[in-house]
Amino acid sequence: MFLHKLCFFTLAATLAASSNVGMLDVQIREYEVPTPNSRPHDPAIAPDGSLWYTGQGANKLGRLNPKTGQFKEYALKTPKSGPHGLVADKEGNIWFTAISGGYVGKLNPLNGEIAEHRPADGTEIDPHTPVFDHDGILWFTNEETNYVGRLDPKTGKMTLAKSPSPHAVPYGIVILPNNTPIFCEFGTNKLASVDPSTMKIREYTLPAPGARPRRIALAPDGTVYYTDFARGYLGHFDPSGGKLLKEWLSPGGAESEPYGIAITKDGKVWYSESGVKPNTLIEFDPKSGAFSAKTIPSGGGVVRNMVATPDGQLYLACSGVNKVAVVSLNK
Repeated sequence: MFLHKLCFFTLAATLAASSNVGMLDVQIREYEVPTPNSRPHDPAIAPDGSLWYTGQGANKLGRLNPKTGQFKEYALKTPKSGPHGLVADKEGNIWFTAISGGYVGKLNPLNGEIAEHRPADGTEIDPHTPVFDHDGILWFTNEETNYVGRLDPKTGKMTLAKSPSPHAVPYGIVILPNNTPIFCEFGTNKLASVDPSTMKIREYTLPAPGARPRRIALAPDGTVYYTDFARGYLGHFDPSGGKLLKEWLSPGGAESEPYGIAITKDGKVWYSESGVKPNTLIEFDPKSGAFSAKTIPSGGGVVRNMVATPDGQLYLACSGVNKVAVVSLNK
């Protein structure tokens, strides 16, 4: 795993790091999850608008109804599975990666049944972040085992491709408009894509040797933005040209550790700074180049991932403080 020195800054220092940082006017509402020390890792949105999260420390998945504030939790059948990432399919089933258990799981919320999928040949995997492509195929990164995986939900067939770079640490992943998965290689200064037909991986080296892209989000124009955790930058990359378009130092500076990221339909980029105490929620407007910042009320406890909803909200997992959050962006 990429090692880093954790350094915290106040919000005042954050805003002082840039001459073009405004105060972000959004509502952040946080909810304590039912099981103590759950360590909510990733959030997801289901077709009914509910917020789902992985309780990594509790070996559970959880569901929050944002309209009522009510929770429901689902215990996993395999102990110490370490649920990490999750995503809903069109039918409302919740697919999750068991990073410690070495499998990809599917939860049916209607009856609580869980199916587990592993490589047929017994290959060891540590599934990290899942995403569905346009054909309903589930793709997932594998952190330490260095694979990108492909799972066909209809057949259960799993296919793996190993990154060309040793200890690349495949991490955040999204699907491009042409149905190609693109992902971060957090152990290197590279992004990479995988051909959905051949499983061949193509790597893209970023200019800065010290860059460590961690999470990635798809913009409306088909380009991607990523958080450079090690250098404290937000990067903008063009997959069609295979090149970095531009990068910006995050408002919190070089040790702000940008992490979870999402992009709303209007093209605005949202991400968290995990090296700033309290953690901040950052808005970046690509049209104006302006940043705005707001502290997360609980401190965040490291927002490792976030997701944008169709109705103009963000769902956050605030892992270290045992909370999930709903950010209302409509002003």
